[in-house]
Amino acid sequence: MYGDCQVLTSMGGNGVSSDSLFSSPIRNPNFNFMSSMGGPFHAFSSIIPKEESGLLRGKDEMESGSGSEHIEGVSGNEQENEQQPKKKRYHRHTARQIQEMEALFKECPHPDDKQRMKLSQELGLKPRQVKFWFQNRRTQMKAQQDRSDNVILRAENENLKNENYRLQAALRSVICPNCGGPAMLGEIAFDEQQLRIENARLKEELDRVCCLASRYGGRAIQAIGPPPPLLAPSLDLDMSIYARNFPDPMANCTDMIPVPLMPESSHFPEGGLVLEEEKSLALELAISSVDELVKMCQLGEPLWIRSNENGKEVINVEEYGRMFPWPMNLKQHPGEFRTEATRDSAVVIMNSINLVDAFLDAMKWMELFPSIISRAKTVQVLSGVSGHANGSLHLMYAELQVLSPLVPTRETHFLRYCQQNVDEGTWAIVDFPIDSFNDNLQPSVPRYRRRPSGCIIQDMPNGYSRVTWVEHADVEEKPVHHIFHHFVNSGMAFGATRWLAVLQRQCERVASLMARNISDLGVIPSPEARKNLMNLAQRMIRTFSVNISTSSGQSWTALSDSSDDTVRITTRKITEPGQPNGVILSAVSTTWLPHPHYHVFDLLRDERRRAQLDVLSNGNSLHEVAHIANGSHPGNCISLLRINVASNSSQNVELMLQESCTDQSGSHVVYTTIDVDAIQLAMSGEDPSCIPLLPMGFAIVPVVPNNDCNIMTTTDDNPMPPSGDGNGHNSGCLLTVGLQVLASTIPTAKLNLSSVTAINNHLCNTVHQINAALSSICPDNSSSMVGSSTEPAAPPKQ
Repeated sequence: MYGDCQVLTSMGGNGVSSDSLFSSPIRNPNFNFMSSMGGPFHAFSSIIPKEESGLLRGKDEMESGSGSEHIEGVSGNEQENEQQPKKKRYHRHTARQIQEMEALFKECPHPDDKQRMKLSQELGLKPRQVKFWFQNRRTQMKAQQDRSDNVILRAENENLKNENYRLQAALRSVICPNCGGPAMLGEIAFDEQQLRIENARLKEELDRVCCLASRYGGRAIQAIGPPPPLLAPSLDLDMSIYARNFPDPMANCTDMIPVPLMPESSHFPEGGLVLEEEKSLALELAISSVDELVKMCQLGEPLWIRSNENGKEVINVEEYGRMFPWPMNLKQHPGEFRTEATRDSAVVIMNSINLVDAFLDAMKWMELFPSIISRAKTVQVLSGVSGHANGSLHLMYAELQVLSPLVPTRETHFLRYCQQNVDEGTWAIVDFPIDSFNDNLQPSVPRYRRRPSGCIIQDMPNGYSRVTWVEHADVEEKPVHHIFHHFVNSGMAFGATRWLAVLQRQCERVASLMARNISDLGVIPSPEARKNLMNLAQRMIRTFSVNISTSSGQSWTALSDSSDDTVRITTRKITEPGQPNGVILSAVSTTWLPHPHYHVFDLLRDERRRAQLDVLSNGNSLHEVAHIANGSHPGNCISLLRINVASNSSQNVELMLQESCTDQSGSHVVYTTIDVDAIQLAMSGEDPSCIPLLPMGFAIVPVVPNNDCNIMTTTDDNPMPPSGDGNGHNSGCLLTVGLQVLASTIPTAKLNLSSVTAINNHLCNTVHQINAALSSICPDNSSSMVGSSTEPAAPPKQ
């Protein structure tokens, strides 16, 4: 307040009086209150005592750091008039003076009197001016240090809040060791208190009745004692895919085999946020990453060279390092990391606006790639306006998967930037690493870092888009099970071809989902019911994909010590809606088959041919009652099947929901039994998200031969046979079988040896019957099979 008044009283030598100021013809109506004040309006300076005014003037001089004691001369009339302020002449330091004082300040921030005197003589300043300059410079340095400390403390505070949230979430998920339910932390709920009081009262009444009965009956009657300890049940499983009831879980509790029990939910890994002062650097990296992505999409040799293994383009690492030198603080580990870089292009049936919107929304992005992305989250929005994608910069997290527990997932934090080129009619979506300026991220195992990757989207007529995709990453060299070694190291597992193939198929599915001019719906009553059924099948696919991988840190147990054994089992405790509540046992096995993946897919998706496999059908027949085509390929469809039509009455109908899908990267056949009431709920237009699903099925991956050495990755010590035509059409495939059963409603259940043997033999028999059925159709392929592990494996060692 006082400072403002001081400024008003020192506005020049020939000041304007208050009378002339408020008598001006230009009036402000807000100043009318002045007229009500008796007497003339006095200057503001009279409000401030002289001592305070002097202090303020001294403070102003000290803060300026360059104030001079020389005051301009004034006339005699001005000296007599105490109302007139004295005007000061301020001295500004020259560049040389500032440079000399800065040099001394770096050596000695607190110079003594001799140093100040010497410096003032050299620079033509007064010692007092030098003293004030050093005072102001120290104050400025302290303010900068305070701001830096403030930024660090804010970051630490954010980390502490995140840790506090994580601990609170962990406390909320604590499981009671006795009942398996959520533990009560804190005060007991009111309803539980009432139950305990009622229980105590009933116990006292029971004791009184037993005492009376003993007195008049002539023999002692014992009150009900404490219940016997609850034993962990074994899981003697009925392996039929149609079974819903299981044998007594308390039988045969010997030879228990511990299996890891996974929690029903998992939290996203903690990651550091991008600070405010780092956003400018992030935007600079985003722009350079877009330029790099555009060049990588457009350039050919020598940056991209054709692979001799599969004919796909791979990057020339030396040429890439020469063309795109990244910042030195981007950590390089050439011995520890392996580079994966692939490129591909395809036309998809979705316009660029919808594609860009899906890439910037983590949930839509996951739905677009359900078999690749197990988890995704937008951690922070650094720039961008809602509804305007151009210029958006997001910090994101993703976990990428292969549908097998033999391949570890890849977790990464990255920055995603979106840029529109209006002249060319294209959109660029680029992902680039965040660890170039942020080291607070939790490393994943194996360590995985996305280099500038993404896609260029070009609009085409009729709602189509051409997408050019580049996938480029550094992956830590970690051993992968030898059955997947070639599939992963060749770039097919996480490469651009797989991303684009899934994108093409999912865009066709979205187009089918949004269609409203469907004339023949069959038993489906309405387009809304059709949409609900498709959403239910989409959730089934996603649940199956996540449950047979290592997503969310899910651990799996091998059934033997042999490196050739691919059977893995795990259990999960489910309490959330969407899946049956209880302990779910999952078993997965992967085997190489000497048949093209589309032959295996055609066998498994056809309900009539699959019913001939006893291990899968259990003697039941299947009849399709509803069919939804969701792609250009006839195998991309959703089917509602009725089980065992001949024996089912109208009051006892068993149904199965199945979705099959295929593309050049692989195929899936996923199905689950479902109640009639649940189907009617979906058909009536209600939300199907609460319908419990326990899917099982098959994932089929084509294996491309290595033309250099004319052999392929093996499932045992013997090499796989080379391709029949050199084009990979007859090179075989990897078949992953995934089974899930509701093992028990008791959360402390454990597996016994007979259950493990049963599920192991069931998986092996499934593969054996599938291979036998394929051999009868394609005998030429089966004759070339060498060393395939389709025979039932020996029981695991005790």
